[in-house]
Amino acid sequence: MRQRHVGDLVEVDDPQDDGVPRYRYRSRYRGRSVANGLDPAKTTVGTLMCTPVAIAHGTEDTTVVIERMRAHGVRRLPMVAREGEVGGIITLDVSLRVFVADVKGLQGIMAKGQSNEQHWHR
Repeated sequence: MRQRHVGDLVEVDDPQDDGVPRYRYRSRYRGRSVANGLDPAKTTVGTLMCTPVAIAHGTEDTTVVIERMRAHGVRRLPMVAREGEVGGIITLDVSLRVFVADVKGLQGIMAKGQSNEQHWHR
């Protein structure tokens, strides 16, 4: 996980069925397992998987997804596509970058509007 910069693993019970995530492993769990006295060489990922898994649906509004992240205290959510399969992971970091770009776009609109008003009032 470290070599590939992966923070989460998502497992589904039956990928041939609905493909909805049932278990989630976060790389932080390994550190917690060591802190709790577990031997990382003998501890399997399966024993550290957590359930239930908070998920996002591809059709949901971003404000709903962000509220779910806040409510569950997570920075990443598996995104389930319309077909019921995991379509990716929605991350807080990427969401913040998108929102910052949107805010910059809104600032550009405001600046252009002010420029237009100044031009029209001459």
